[in-house]
Amino acid sequence: MASPAQEFTLIGLCDGELHSKRHQSSFLTNKVGGQPDWLPVISRQSPRCGRCGAPLAHVVQVYCPLESSPFHRNLHLFACVGAECSGVSESWRVLRLQCLEAEVAAARTPSRPAPAQEAPLAATAWCDTADDWGMEEGGDGWGGGVEEAREEVAAPEAEAAEPDVSSQLRGLSLGESQEDIPVLRPFFISVEEESELGGEDDDLLHAQQLLKEYERREGVAVGELEVGGGEEKYEKMKARHGDAVFSRFMKKISQCPQQILRYCRGGEPLFISEPPPDMARVVPACSSCGGSRAFELQLMPALVSLLRRRDGDADAELEFGTVLVYTCVNSCWTAGSRSAVEEFCLVQTDPDQQLFK
Repeated sequence: MASPAQEFTLIGLCDGELHSKRHQSSFLTNKVGGQPDWLPVISRQSPRCGRCGAPLAHVVQVYCPLESSPFHRNLHLFACVGAECSGVSESWRVLRLQCLEAEVAAARTPSRPAPAQEAPLAATAWCDTADDWGMEEGGDGWGGGVEEAREEVAAPEAEAAEPDVSSQLRGLSLGESQEDIPVLRPFFISVEEESELGGEDDDLLHAQQLLKEYERREGVAVGELEVGGGEEKYEKMKARHGDAVFSRFMKKISQCPQQILRYCRGGEPLFISEPPPDMARVVPACSSCGGSRAFELQLMPALVSLLRRRDGDADAELEFGTVLVYTCVNSCWTAGSRSAVEEFCLVQTDPDQQLFK
């Protein structure tokens, strides 16, 4: 059964680097980069680029269980770091993983104590201590930020249990070593409701500077933001490119230009450029159950500057305006399944990539 559409938008913000020597993330952690934290019962995946065939880097992990659902639920986004594949939808993949808490408990070795961050969760108290995206627990809910995630989800490495080597080897291709897979620097993602962000003066001033720079470079007038009390004054004018969509995108993110992710399952995406005329035909049916797909989340331009390789300071060759993710409206899943379900994503390029650098 399809879950109801979410009535509010959640914003993901970078909330500090996830240091592997101090923290151990789990499938409950929302994060950028690093190694994916697979659900215990799911075979490890090794997604490859649909364009060049290279192993994909893990870009984002989101813990997003659905309201009234008994399943843990994750979305993992992967992308090719090759320069020739930048900004191409075929070079991205989205995997959805689910499992029951009973399956998580059964997958643990009885003689090994469960890590603190994977303690069983009561069905009525899911995500009280994790930044999640799919449930409303009243009020400010899960926007507690990285401190809560560090204390409740990411336990210090010194207290972590010894890794289960057999589970780490499960599902790996014999012809592919971990060294072949590019790894990006990991960062925590904290969550805030968009309606609670307000319109602080410093954010508005930053947005105004971005708009003025765009106007100067492109010779257009896309609008004006007035600082003071969070009020906005916006006048629609036709840009030289006729790009009213981009102007609308800039206005919407002006309250929080540093947002790296937007989440609103069943809501409307925020396009950065003109969408295809018939999105219903562009977004394919679910490959698992044949049902329709709906928008769930999107990656934002501010994320690009965080995407650096873990083994150096060089930027990863990832350029995009926004990455739109569409998932099965039924969130279909077969109990006991060990394979991920692939979902659909659409990459839109930024009309002016330098604007968000």
